[in-house]
Amino acid sequence: MANRGLSRRTTNKWAIDLTSRPRYVPDRQFVQHSELPAPLGYSEQRVQHVESREANSTHLVAKKSWDIALGPFKQIPMNLFIMYMAGNSISIFPIMMVGMMFLRPVKALLAIKSTFVSLEGEHDHVALQKFFYLLGNLSLVALALYKCHSMGLLPTATSDWLAFMEHKTRVEYSGGGFIL
Repeated sequence: MANRGLSRRTTNKWAIDLTSRPRYVPDRQFVQHSELPAPLGYSEQRVQHVESREANSTHLVAKKSWDIALGPFKQIPMNLFIMYMAGNSISIFPIMMVGMMFLRPVKALLAIKSTFVSLEGEHDHVALQKFFYLLGNLSLVALALYKCHSMGLLPTATSDWLAFMEHKTRVEYSGGGFIL
């Protein structure tokens, strides 16, 4: 029994020779060496995607700089979850969480120039990216201040400022009287 497509070298009747592949002929027809047809969409032609390296690198730099600029906005949901989990009690853990929520954006705002120093001459959108970076960090500071206010750490009530209020001066004094 002659089995086409089976290996001629082995005597096992279940062995298939997968080394022979269909050959591509210029008139777009396949010459088969075995009974197995070529897979759907198979072609011997190699398609090369030609793209200038400079355009690709410019695109990557722009994408990376926008990732840096929008990074603080990506931290907002995480900070909201931390605010929820910390609660409103005054203890060391929530105060440390709120302190870190406040200090990280302030440090980022102070280092905004060094963050974008490598991207200064690359493209035109650096000023817009700095603005979004600034806006994102200011929103994180606002979230931290809101959490401080909800915990009662900010002096916003009149009772917090009693030491600085002037004492009322009495206009009249009354005295005497009878108890019946």
